[in-house]
Amino acid sequence: MLYRPLGKTGLTVSEIGFGCASWWGQRAFDEGQAIALVHAALDRGVTFFDTGASYSSGEAEPRLGRALRGRNLEGLVIATKAGTAHNSRRVVRDMSPAAIKASVLRSLANLGLERLPLLQLHGPAILDLTDDLLATLEGLKARGLVEALGVNSFDPAVIDHVAGLPQFDVVMVDYNVLRPERGPLIARAAAAGKGVLAGMPLAMGHTGGQVLKLRAARDVWYALRALKNHRAEVLAGRRFGFLHRRAEISGAQAALAYVLANPNVACAVTGTTRMAHLLDNLDASGRVLPPELAAEIARAQSART
Repeated sequence: MLYRPLGKTGLTVSEIGFGCASWWGQRAFDEGQAIALVHAALDRGVTFFDTGASYSSGEAEPRLGRALRGRNLEGLVIATKAGTAHNSRRVVRDMSPAAIKASVLRSLANLGLERLPLLQLHGPAILDLTDDLLATLEGLKARGLVEALGVNSFDPAVIDHVAGLPQFDVVMVDYNVLRPERGPLIARAAAAGKGVLAGMPLAMGHTGGQVLKLRAARDVWYALRALKNHRAEVLAGRRFGFLHRRAEISGAQAALAYVLANPNVACAVTGTTRMAHLLDNLDASGRVLPPELAAEIARAQSART
């Protein structure tokens, strides 16, 4: 596993991180298998783990805490998110200073930590980033409850705004072969000293037609979510099926190598519920895209309508 600096935070992260969300955190997914995936990632050098207070109906964060119990946490960067929560029926959004402070305290308890290495606001609007909220975040840092602050948003305008705010150290954006237009945005954030995390680096498996591969209940769950929320990506992914027809590199490794070829990306964060997929993903660390494959990706990207 290779490692990269996380902007100017002073933190170093594995270039491939493990996302603890979605089906991984659901009660329907066996906890023993979920924990085994985290332990396998740890044993292979992963140091960045990403979760959120609202993920998996609120179950992902405490599950990650249980997975980390008894493990050596030195050098790990555990990231969680505040601003959204699950109220037992649905995800609710609250970016008020009081809600953020309460979320941090719950996250510390859920994760079994005394300090959060990275706290990210989960999908804030620009108007949410008030002086009161920024002062609250600075106060959490001053109290030693949070080490670094970030924003997770797939809205370019929000990321551009955050790049100009000194209170934030990190941004997380959706960057993958279907999102090459994020490149300049990432460059601007990095030039402002922000660490950049790439979310959805595998484009949710749409380049490999994962939505059609229904082998278990988890696959049906992901397929229904994709068809509801990401139909455009499902269709666009068909242009990149060639990624999965190579003998020397898997489709996932090629997708991750594309993301990590951007020197401004500190870490590509991907989740999985299958051990074989995890090991394949981790083997992408240090892989370089063959030039002809990089050119084919560029041609497919330019063919977008």
